[in-house]
Amino acid sequence: MSSPLEPARHPAGTLHADDYWRMPPPDGPYPDDQPTRRLSVLRIFMALVLLAGLGFGSYTLARRHLSNEVTIQKTWFAPYVDVTVPPVYQFQSTSADPARQTVLGFVVDEPGEPCTPSWGGAYTLAQADQALGVGPRIAQMQQDGAQPIVSFGGAAHTSLAVSCPSATAMAAAYQAVISRYRLTTIDLDIEGAALGNLAALQRTSQAVAALERAAAARHRRLAVWLTLPVEPSGLQDNARYAITSMLSNHAVLAGINVMTMDFNTSPGQGITMLGLVENALTATHSQVAQLLPRYGIDLNSGQIWQWLGATVMIGQNDIRGQIFTTADATGLTRFARHTGLRRVSMWSLNRDSQCGSSFPEIGLQSNSCSGTAQSALEFANILGRLSGSVAIQSATTPVVPAKPDKNPADAPYPLWTPTAQYPAGYKVVEAGEIYQAKWFNSADDPAATLQEAYQTPWELIGPVLPGDHAPKITSGTRRFPAWRQGASYAAGAKVRYNGLPYVARWANQGATPVFGGAAADSPWQPLYTIPGEPAGS
Repeated sequence: MSSPLEPARHPAGTLHADDYWRMPPPDGPYPDDQPTRRLSVLRIFMALVLLAGLGFGSYTLARRHLSNEVTIQKTWFAPYVDVTVPPVYQFQSTSADPARQTVLGFVVDEPGEPCTPSWGGAYTLAQADQALGVGPRIAQMQQDGAQPIVSFGGAAHTSLAVSCPSATAMAAAYQAVISRYRLTTIDLDIEGAALGNLAALQRTSQAVAALERAAAARHRRLAVWLTLPVEPSGLQDNARYAITSMLSNHAVLAGINVMTMDFNTSPGQGITMLGLVENALTATHSQVAQLLPRYGIDLNSGQIWQWLGATVMIGQNDIRGQIFTTADATGLTRFARHTGLRRVSMWSLNRDSQCGSSFPEIGLQSNSCSGTAQSALEFANILGRLSGSVAIQSATTPVVPAKPDKNPADAPYPLWTPTAQYPAGYKVVEAGEIYQAKWFNSADDPAATLQEAYQTPWELIGPVLPGDHAPKITSGTRRFPAWRQGASYAAGAKVRYNGLPYVARWANQGATPVFGGAAADSPWQPLYTIPGEPAGS
C-alpha cells in the first residue's frame, strides 16, 4: 500500500496512470495562474537510481516505470444501481446484474442527524440491511468475485460533505461505510448544492486524504473516483475547482468520471447524443492536460484517457430531446476502446428495460424503464463488452468477504420451515443464507440446488453477517390473557404467548401459537409483524 504522498507501488514492469497522479506539489498548493516546474521522467528516473544506490533495490524495481512502459488497462464497465428505489433491484444476482463491478447509490446525510450516513436519506445503514438487505447483498457480490462500489452524494438529498462540520467528522462518516461493507473503491458524486459549496469541497478533499492515510497505515489501498457534471464544451469552473481542491490537499484520485448526460444543449440536426458525449470527453481530456502540469504532473494523452471515465443516462435523459439509444451505447464502446477510456458507467440498471411491454413508450421518464426501444438489460450487455476490471487493490492484509453466520440465534429473519406458507416478498434464513420469496410457495427449500435459477421460488440475497441478531418484535399495547395449554378457545379469541398477541382462526384446544404464524395448519394468527414479512401478509 502506498502513501498518498508518493507513487503507488505496482509489480515491476508495469505503470499505472495514477502513479504520476499521486505525485503532489512539492511545497503545497500552487496558485492557479502560476504554472510550476514539471517533474520530468528523467528526474524521476535519476531519483530512483539514487534510491537504489542507498540500498532500496526492491523499492527501485517497483518504480522502474518510464513513459514508454505504460501498461494500458482495459476499459471497465460499472453500472449504477439506485438502491432505495422500489422495487429493490437484485444487484447481487448475476442474472440481474452481469457486470463485474457495480456502483451503489447513494449514501447521503441522515435527515435530522447531521453527518450520519444513510441510504438515500430514507434508511440508516442498519435499517437498509434489515429492510433492503443491502449488507448481505454486497457480501454476496464479493463472494461471487464482483466488486461493490458505494457512491456518496448524488443530486438529491444533503451530502455528507455539506452536513459534516469538519473534515475529521466527514472522514469518520465515510469510514463507517467503508468498514461496514469492506470496500476498496468508492465514488464521490459531487453535484448540485455540494458542487457550489467551496468549504464542502475543501472538507471533502481533506477527508479523502485522511482516509487514504488511514488505509496506508493498515497496509491497504483505497481507490477514490470523483464523479462530476460536464457539458459538451467540458468541465465548468466549479467542477474544475473540485479537482484542484483534491490536488491542493494531496488527496489521491483513481480517476475523474464525468456525467455525460442532461446537457444544457440538446443534439441539433445531424448530431446524436453519442456525438455530445464524445465532445464532452474530448474537451475534458484537453482541460486535464492543461491542468495537471500546474501541479508538477506530466501525463501523456494515453495516460490521461486512462484516468477518465464517463457515465451516461440510458434512454430518455431528464431533458427533453436527449435520448441515449442502444446505437449510442454501441458507439461509446468503440470510442472507449479507441481512446483507452478507463471507465464507463450508466444510470441505471433499474432503468435498463423498455417502457411498455408490446410497444416501446419513447421519451417516457421513469425510474424503472429507459424510455427508448430496447430489450431487457440491452444497455448492460452492450456496455458490458468492455471487459476490464476495477482491480481489487492488493494489500498486505487482504479484504476477505464475511463467512455466513450459521447460528440460528443470530438470524435476522425467521428460519425457513417446510410446513410454512410464504407469500411473495417474504424473507427467511436457511443455513446461514438469506432468501426472499419471488412468488407464493410452500415446502420449496431455498437451499435446494436446481439447474436453472427460474425454477426456484427463492432469490438469494446474501449471507447472514457477523453482528446480525434475531429480530426484535414489538406488539404495541395489546393486553390479552396468557395462552393456557388445557383451555378451549373459540374462533376470534385473543391470547398472549411468549409476550406476543395472537387471535384464533378457528376453535381449538392445546394448539400452541406459532411464532410468525406462517404455518398453514396453525389455528393462531399473529397480531404483529416481523422483519422479513411483506406488508399485508
